[in-house]
Amino acid sequence: MSAGEHLGVGVFRRCGTHQHRPGARLQGTAERVLKQRCAPVASGKLQAASLRLAALNNWQPPNNGPESFMTTAVQPTRAPASRLRSIDALRGLIILFMLLDHVRETFFLHRQVLDPMDITTTEPELFFSRTLAHLCAPLFVLLTGLSAYLYGEKYQGRSDVSAFLLKRGLFLIALEFTFVSFAWTFEFPPTVIYLQVIWAIGLSMVALSLMVFLPRWALVVIGVVIIAGHNLLDSLHFDVESAMHIPWAILHDRGWIEVSDNLRFRTSYPLLPWIGIIALGYAAGPWFVAGYNAAKRRKNLWTCGLGALLGFVVLRMINGYGEKPWSVGETTMQTVMSFFNITKYPPSLLFISLTLGIGMLILIGFERSQEKSWLRPLVVLGSAPMFFYLLHLYVLKILYLIALAIWGANQGKYFGFDHMWGVWLTSVALAVVLFPAVRWFSALKARRRDISWLKYL
Repeated sequence: MSAGEHLGVGVFRRCGTHQHRPGARLQGTAERVLKQRCAPVASGKLQAASLRLAALNNWQPPNNGPESFMTTAVQPTRAPASRLRSIDALRGLIILFMLLDHVRETFFLHRQVLDPMDITTTEPELFFSRTLAHLCAPLFVLLTGLSAYLYGEKYQGRSDVSAFLLKRGLFLIALEFTFVSFAWTFEFPPTVIYLQVIWAIGLSMVALSLMVFLPRWALVVIGVVIIAGHNLLDSLHFDVESAMHIPWAILHDRGWIEVSDNLRFRTSYPLLPWIGIIALGYAAGPWFVAGYNAAKRRKNLWTCGLGALLGFVVLRMINGYGEKPWSVGETTMQTVMSFFNITKYPPSLLFISLTLGIGMLILIGFERSQEKSWLRPLVVLGSAPMFFYLLHLYVLKILYLIALAIWGANQGKYFGFDHMWGVWLTSVALAVVLFPAVRWFSALKARRRDISWLKYL
């Protein structure tokens, strides 16, 4: 039933004191009186309702003169009615890839992989399982920037967006040092803290909280320059005694930071490239606002996605920049593996081009399939990513400790599966088991917007 029909039904049901079933016959004078009394009232109320609906449909944010474009005050304006399902679906898909990789790191730890991987000792099923997980961090960061822009569409000013990014970024950094770190080690007090993807996203959000005040073209330039140029810094290293060792380990050179005799940090995710990715995500935000032409959005994604993949292929073919050369192996499979064997820590230009290019093309496919039933589970998973992240880490650690207690260390000093199919099967089972909890939390977030801290998860 349309809004106009709903209003019309309401008018007729409220007219007079008579209540009757639809289709009931009113006889003689009573029928004529009812028609005479109700018709003008209904007509007048429907006309007024129509005018109100037209006014709402044509409403625009008030323009209070030049100062309205300069103010940083938080003022409500029109925003998308709901987040695009395709964004949540993409986030849900990479959550599943992340789950697969973390199951591998938990139950296949005896077969650790390097970065980039050693293809002479890495079987194809392990190699491509790990390669699938390469999509996770770059797309998480890209979508973080994109979501920040959509959040900002609720307001005319950018100060609120900046404040939210700063608070959420600091919250994620604190989370990495506490609940996330403990989930990986179950060690308290910790002796080692690995500064991983949550840390990188948090610091990237802090950086973006400053960059949101820049014009869009400046964000694009910053993003492209950082992503394309940071590999020029690969040969720059500082000794642990240097004053530059700690800041450079955080920014670009993965390493150890000795805090005390009993505590050290591992900068697993050097920050600099992730700042470039989140800047591009924020700059792409206008493509996803309400009212933006869907065909034009898909064209933009096609252009950027295919351009990134073409750039990856060309640079990789000529062994040109930012990566160790690939080579022809003893088998076709080894050659393919060598070609796609790229560096994640920190993510090289080729790594970012490949992962973001694939992600943009997947996003197009999901946008064309937003109403498909098979997409709904991915949308649910993607609507509560931080909740899933924390939940699955603790579940995996507890399962590992239970398995170790029951069967003991069967893979050297670890308990683990003998084959990768065990990792895949466990990943599918865990996704099914954890889904109801994620669906419950997603519904809670949507229902209880009065609980402010929920938005941080």
